[in-house]
Amino acid sequence: MALFKKSTAGKPGEWYYCLEHKKVEEGPECPAKDRFGPYASREEAQHAMDTARERNLEWENDPRWHDKAPDGSTAEE
Repeated sequence: MALFKKSTAGKPGEWYYCLEHKKVEEGPECPAKDRFGPYASREEAQHAMDTARERNLEWENDPRWHDKAPDGSTAEE
């Protein structure tokens, strides 16, 4: 017996952005490893890459995510 279902059926109104095909899908058409979502609207899914880029920049500039410097100091000190 399989532990996980292979079903990719989504709920109506769930939107995804497929990283493989670079397109918006209503309901998951592609495997979870290849998509972002679910999003509440098509517009949100269309901006998935912009949202990811903005979040990555925020995290890269967040001092809580940086390791300590060789002298033991942190960006917060």
